[in-house]
Amino acid sequence: MSASTFWFLAVGAGAATTHMLVFALTQHLMWPELANALGFVVAFFVSFAGHRLLSFKDAGTSVATSLVRFASTAIAGFVSNELVFMLLLRALHWPALVALALALVLAAGQTYVLSRFWAFRR
Repeated sequence: MSASTFWFLAVGAGAATTHMLVFALTQHLMWPELANALGFVVAFFVSFAGHRLLSFKDAGTSVATSLVRFASTAIAGFVSNELVFMLLLRALHWPALVALALALVLAAGQTYVLSRFWAFRR
């Protein structure tokens, strides 16, 4: 496993944990879909900082360019996440945290590919 892949997984796990923690703390205060969005926003900053400083520290793009590209990548990942989350939660009646965990895993693959080959292009 390359160092970049290790750090991507570590940062991703930290961001996913942040996302799930924010969700767990706020889901009783709002619709689950909004708690998911809030978790995404908080985790976005954890994810960007970690990926820029650790996973893709040799990025050939400026911080500003990487931020704009990563925001686009992250939003695309969140759209996938929210759609899967809503399907599992509302249509299949899965428990919210289980639905969120699976949605996060599926969106992570998409985010890795877009981050590696576009947002933090080497």
